[in-house]
Amino acid sequence: MDLNKLRGAAVLAALALPGAAHAAGCRDLMANGEHPAGMTLTEAEVLAPDGEIPVEHCLVRGSTGARTGADGKTYAIQFELRLPTKWNGRFVHQFNGGNDGAVKAAVGPLLSGNKADTALSRGYAVVSSDAGHDGKDNPDKGLAGGAAFGFDPEARLAYGYQTVAVLNPLAVELVEKYYGKPIAFSYGVGGSNGGRHGMVAASRMPEAFDGLLVGYPGFNLPKAAIQHALDVQSWASVHEDIAQAFSPDDMTLVAKGILKACDGLDGLEDGVVADQDKCEAAFKLEDLQCKAGANDGCLSEAQVAALQASHNGPKNSKGEQLYSAWGWDPGLGGRNWRTWKLESTVKLWGNKPIIDVMGAGSLAQIFTTPPTKVGGSPEELEAFLLGFDFDTDAPKVFATSGEFGQSAMEFMSPPGADNPKLEAFNKAGHKMLVFHGNADPVFSVLDTVDWYRKLDQNNGGSASDFVRFYRVPGMTHGAGGPSYDDYDFFTKLVTWVEKGEAPEAVPAGVTEENKEGEALRGTRFLYCPYPQVTTYTGGQGTGEDRFSCK
Repeated sequence: MDLNKLRGAAVLAALALPGAAHAAGCRDLMANGEHPAGMTLTEAEVLAPDGEIPVEHCLVRGSTGARTGADGKTYAIQFELRLPTKWNGRFVHQFNGGNDGAVKAAVGPLLSGNKADTALSRGYAVVSSDAGHDGKDNPDKGLAGGAAFGFDPEARLAYGYQTVAVLNPLAVELVEKYYGKPIAFSYGVGGSNGGRHGMVAASRMPEAFDGLLVGYPGFNLPKAAIQHALDVQSWASVHEDIAQAFSPDDMTLVAKGILKACDGLDGLEDGVVADQDKCEAAFKLEDLQCKAGANDGCLSEAQVAALQASHNGPKNSKGEQLYSAWGWDPGLGGRNWRTWKLESTVKLWGNKPIIDVMGAGSLAQIFTTPPTKVGGSPEELEAFLLGFDFDTDAPKVFATSGEFGQSAMEFMSPPGADNPKLEAFNKAGHKMLVFHGNADPVFSVLDTVDWYRKLDQNNGGSASDFVRFYRVPGMTHGAGGPSYDDYDFFTKLVTWVEKGEAPEAVPAGVTEENKEGEALRGTRFLYCPYPQVTTYTGGQGTGEDRFSCK
């Protein structure tokens, strides 16, 4: 007997009864006794549908856990909760990305190709928070200000895991008080750092979420930040202006080389490298190196060495791996990859890449212990990465010091991430769906592959009973790239949780805004649960029925 189905059916049936009207009016939530103790509400109002949010809902804003930090600044978990008038009985905790630090609108992005399709528009109650700090509190620190909360020990923990642990039960209580009914199903959804939040919740709060949608997760974020230093140092070995280390044409050359070597490995030359594991052996970067006397349409010896070093991942002088290696994918030639790794279009940043600005500030102030003071100009942030020592600085992501009683790896990564089991999450009957782009320039898809392989091994080859993992060829960080980026993993997760139908192949197309997927437009693809690989099975059509999972 499926207890999830019985529980959900009972609650949803109750919602259909005349007595399912709201137990408390929206504005009434402001009154003492109408919201959970420990919450301070600053706003509660009914909003009519508009062009951005097409459903009537009650918007609640507030905070919890206000305190004065070690740096003398005021901290609190700021949040907003949106409660649709036509509630479907379900709840989504929206996990946000980046360094958090701002309350993003609690609409519940579903990480799908259709950005207008949100959890709120589907009738879910949704909560969002700033993870316990205000990213604009340190304007005197320039571009490093968004990560300066890392000098406060408690703010680090709130960012890592405590905000979700504190806020989620309060939000659930408020939702159920407002509607006068228990929540039928609870979900957590997030990409990037938000995906990390989801994986952390599965380990630290295994009973809290019936389903978790985890996109391109930075679950080893402190280790991944070490890669930023390797990249900048590698690019600087080619040219002192790292943007000039590789031109867009150089990276297009690499992308074409990968396609030439690997496109047909799945049975069809269609601009998609579906079997990245085979591609690792088939593609040789040195084949693109200039021959004697040539300097056009090829890479220099220094460029080959730099890109290969980045691809191999950071190591210390003993050869010990500090973070994952990376996979070859034609998405390396994409705009998103370049923006993260080599060059942005942000004038305020001096056109430095994201790893120089956000990456350096986070590595210095949040992920090393004790936190490292760093200047807030683009040049100072890049200088920090250029001077980063893989023998003496890298171990600081595992260090504790004085009032900083937990290392970055302890408060940021899911407990047991290096040897995952998720026994309690599995025992609770809960489900997780993970997806990750093969060309992600921020978090290596191979790190997620390694995590899933270990999870599967630790569960006797049965991890797919409660976790499904999908690799997305061509996709960079969260969207775009020469990829089929129009998919809907969330609906697959919901069907799995509520009906017991485990997801198999997931069909996909190309979003209108993805110009780098233009060559794929008008055709369809299938994403397969790992370790299966999308394989061409024949036919001349353009639909996903050309493929199967093998």
